[in-house]
Amino acid sequence: MEIILTVLFAIGIVVWLVFLVDALLGLQNLEPLEREEELEPGPLLSVIVAARNEEKQIKASVLSQLKQTYQNVEWILVDDRSTDQTGTIMNELAELDARISVIHIENLPKGWLGKNHALYTGALKASGKWLLFTDADVEYQPKSFAKALHYFERQRLDHLTAAPNLHAKRFWLKTFIAFFLFGFSYYKRPWMANNPKSKIGTGIGAFNLVRKSAYTAFGTHEKIKMRPDDDLQLGMKLKRAGFRQRIVTALPLIEVEWYGSLKEAFTGLEKNTFAGLNYRISMVFFAIVGVFVTNVLPFIAVFSGNKTIALLSLGNIALSGIHYYLIIKRMTVFSPAMFLVLPITALLFIYSIIRASCLTFKRGGIVWRGTTYRLSELREKDKA
Repeated sequence: MEIILTVLFAIGIVVWLVFLVDALLGLQNLEPLEREEELEPGPLLSVIVAARNEEKQIKASVLSQLKQTYQNVEWILVDDRSTDQTGTIMNELAELDARISVIHIENLPKGWLGKNHALYTGALKASGKWLLFTDADVEYQPKSFAKALHYFERQRLDHLTAAPNLHAKRFWLKTFIAFFLFGFSYYKRPWMANNPKSKIGTGIGAFNLVRKSAYTAFGTHEKIKMRPDDDLQLGMKLKRAGFRQRIVTALPLIEVEWYGSLKEAFTGLEKNTFAGLNYRISMVFFAIVGVFVTNVLPFIAVFSGNKTIALLSLGNIALSGIHYYLIIKRMTVFSPAMFLVLPITALLFIYSIIRASCLTFKRGGIVWRGTTYRLSELREKDKA
């Protein structure tokens, strides 16, 4: 066992060094949107907001958008079969501003996930040069649109996505969000979207800004109609198709409460955890083992009586800690000191993977916003 641990932690140090170098280089090219100039009055921007049972958030989100300094905007609010007051609130918002139009969807066509179909339906009605796909719980500072559009045009982009401030009130939820971003950074390497030579792309649901001509040429949301991780897939597939893309940070400009509690986070991750692991049991196993070996085991083995194992464990902890610090300081407003409870948070994340995967198999699919989507259909559409 000691030989296995020695080899494992020695490999771990090499892997963390690779991750660290990659992060250092990547973060240098990850620009903060708040430093960008504002675009003067220009072409029409179409903002598309899809919502299902979002009566608590939709009004504040849209009102924050109406305060934008960039005024040549139209809003297309899509009520996706809501059973609460979401549709009514959308109608009331439309009465406040003539630039707002509302679409009420009553039925979901076969072969579509609800949100993807709603965004697609909104895009079909859009008249703007640019399309901004955003969520119903996102709040914007007044200069957000103007700065994003200036950056978009200056960089001659087809797609721009922005990392918002993921607001959280409770400590363990903050640590969970921080760990999610930490793991996402070395699993998906989002900064590679800024490398025109790379085929790695990314997308964030809070802010996906796309040139309409590129969106149409790409194939619209019909290309990802059954992907629960539609935001990420939109960015990934646009980049692979050769469209010019970048990711920026926008912590002072865009804010969203990802989840209200840790319990809500576990529930929310039910829909896309298995999809993010390509619907493969082998990937689920790899993820669980990988997280445990890299983020839990070193914190246990550091107390080993074998000095070599203890030192190698300490090396793993130190390198992962530096990586954690870099990501959390750049991608959140949280304290990097949360690294002190990393092994506990890692175990919570492992639990979320196991829970989501087991529920997906038990249900034969995913349940999202009150609609059940069969696993067989999700897999079939993903291969198409």
